[in-house]
Amino acid sequence: MTIFKHSSPIRSYVLRAGRVTPAQRSAIERLWAQFGIANDVPLDPGAIFGHVDHLTLEIGFGNGDAIAHFALAHPQRQFIGIEVHEPGIGRLLQSIEDNALENLRVLRGDAVEVLTRRVPDAALDEVWVYFPDPWPKKRHHKRRLVSESFAHLLSKKLKPGGIARFATDWTPYAEQMLEVLNQAPQLQNLAENGRYLDRPSERTLTKFELRGRRLGHAVHDLAYARI
Repeated sequence: MTIFKHSSPIRSYVLRAGRVTPAQRSAIERLWAQFGIANDVPLDPGAIFGHVDHLTLEIGFGNGDAIAHFALAHPQRQFIGIEVHEPGIGRLLQSIEDNALENLRVLRGDAVEVLTRRVPDAALDEVWVYFPDPWPKKRHHKRRLVSESFAHLLSKKLKPGGIARFATDWTPYAEQMLEVLNQAPQLQNLAENGRYLDRPSERTLTKFELRGRRLGHAVHDLAYARI
């Protein structure tokens, strides 16, 4: 039996029946009340963390390696990770406990719904979207997360000067991101040539990126500031 509700409509992801290990299940049952953010409650970052210096939201954190690593390296900052898959949630909760990460919380839900209904406007210093599902088949492109409406939503939720960071190993998706985000009136591409940035040294190599590299895929990094 799961403690999570599956009421959100599927948009840019598919709920896969991945195996939750006993350790991951135990972490969810023991730690969700402490480090999970309840569903259907408006986000109040100040109440969640006690204070907010620099709030980062990662959409689709996978197994949580990147956000846990960054939270450990930057204890003065605050982090929220969104994911829909229980194995990754369990793994990140265990990492939070193992590393005593008081500055990291976990939320399960559809990222677009969370941003639209629960995150206050101009609340986020950074948003990360690392290796989202590329939906490579043309008939599935409409399910890609990064779209004109998503760019508009980010513009509302980022603080002025806040940064949205993206990475993908699927070049056609990277080109679509560029086209969509470069046209967003309130987002400014931080690459001097208006295209891609070098890989940030602090961004942890995830299993998705390593897999893409093994397959010979080029990895593209993008970053946009809220004007």
